Amino acid sequence: MTQAELPLNGGENQISRILDYMLAGNSITPLLALQMFGSFRLGGRIYDLKKTGWNVQTEIVQSNKKKFASYRIPVDRPRVA
Repeated sequence: MTQAELPLNGGENQISRILDYMLAGNSITPLLALQMFGSFRLGGRIYDLKKTGWNVQTEIVQSNKKKFASYRIPVDRPRVA
């Protein structure tokens, strides 16, 4: 992602780090984003990535009777055409 593609909302560094993590084939959850990148608003960062053309896929996961989102970018089709 180039600097020109990043939204100017103060989360550019977090977005870049989250994107690099996901492009390496990893999925990410809100708790993991907080622990690894200090991001309290993963949903906002995911929205920013989608808005700039990244193919972020969402899966709702249930663990210990709690539901939360898990996000990933497919390695075979990372950008939306």
